[in-house]
Amino acid sequence: MKKQLGLGLILATAMMANVQAADKPVRLASDFTYPPFNYKDANGTPKGFDIEIADALCQEAKLDCVWVTQSWDGLIPSLLARKSDAIMASMRITEERKQRVLFTDKYYQTPARFVARSDAGISIDKAGLEGKKIGVQLGTIHDRYVTDMYGDVAKIQRYTGQDEVYLDLTTGRLDAAFGNSDQLALAFLEKEQGQNFEFVGEAVTDKAYIGEGTALALRKTDKALADKFNKAIQAIRENGTYDRIAGKYFKFDIYGE
Repeated sequence: MKKQLGLGLILATAMMANVQAADKPVRLASDFTYPPFNYKDANGTPKGFDIEIADALCQEAKLDCVWVTQSWDGLIPSLLARKSDAIMASMRITEERKQRVLFTDKYYQTPARFVARSDAGISIDKAGLEGKKIGVQLGTIHDRYVTDMYGDVAKIQRYTGQDEVYLDLTTGRLDAAFGNSDQLALAFLEKEQGQNFEFVGEAVTDKAYIGEGTALALRKTDKALADKFNKAIQAIRENGTYDRIAGKYFKFDIYGE
C-alpha cells in the first residue's frame, strides 16, 4: 500500500510539474536594435515586423508569450542558459548556428549588401576596401562575412546595435557598412540621414554566410514548441495574416523564394 501511495504521489507531482510548465509564458528574446524589424518606441514598447509576426504566431499557436531583452551576442548563450525560450530577433539560419540551436521554418529571407556614401567611389573588393573602415553589428553573420572576406585588408568596426553603425557612417567615422539589405534600405537609405548614401557592390546571397532564411531559434530539446511555431507560420501564411503584417512594412516580398 505504501509503495502504491508513493508511486501515486510521484505521478501526481510529475503531472503538477507538467501543468506548471505548460502554464509558464514563452519568453521571446530580442535585442530590439534593428528597426523596422525589432525595436522599442519612446515608451519602451516592443515594435516592428518581428514583433507583430511573433504576436500573430503566439495567438495562432495559443501560446502566452512575453518579451525579454538581451544583447545580440548574448541571445544564444541566454537561450541555452534557459533565460529565454525562443529567439525572435531576425536571426539567420546558418550551419554554424544549427550546431547549437533548433531553428523553425523561415519567416523571411533577404540578401545582404554594402552601403557607402554616394560620392565615395568604393569598389567592393580587396583593393577597393584596403584600409577602409567597415561597420557591422557585433556577432552577426555580417560580422563573420566581412571578417572572413576583407578582415586582412580592411578595419572592421563592430557595434552592439545597428543604429550605432548608421551614426558613425553619417559622421564619417566609417567608410562603409554591411548588413541586411532591407533593413539598410528601410532604416537608413530611405531616411533623411541616409540621403547621401547608396548600395555599392552586388547583393551577397552566399548561404554559407547569409543562411537559409530568418527564423526563430530554440533549444534543441524544445522540438514540440518548434513544431507549434512551424504550424503557426504555415497558418498565418495561408490565412493572409502574414501578408497583412508584411504589407505595413514592405513594398516587396519579404518572405523570399
